[in-house]
Amino acid sequence: MSKYALTCLAMTAVCVYGVFLTPHEMSGLIQASKAGVGIFGTLFILAMLIGRRIKFDPVLR
Repeated sequence: MSKYALTCLAMTAVCVYGVFLTPHEMSGLIQASKAGVGIFGTLFILAMLIGRRIKFDPVLR
């Protein structure tokens, strides 16, 4: 997993925790966290797809 994909996965997890741990009175923060889940989740999937296409050959020096 690339560093970019790992970062996006971590940010998605932070946003998910933000959705569940935020009090219901702060609806603006909940909406922002839900948007973050969608954005960072999509970026994570894209990073994983791009990472699969680029093959690393450790023999090349």
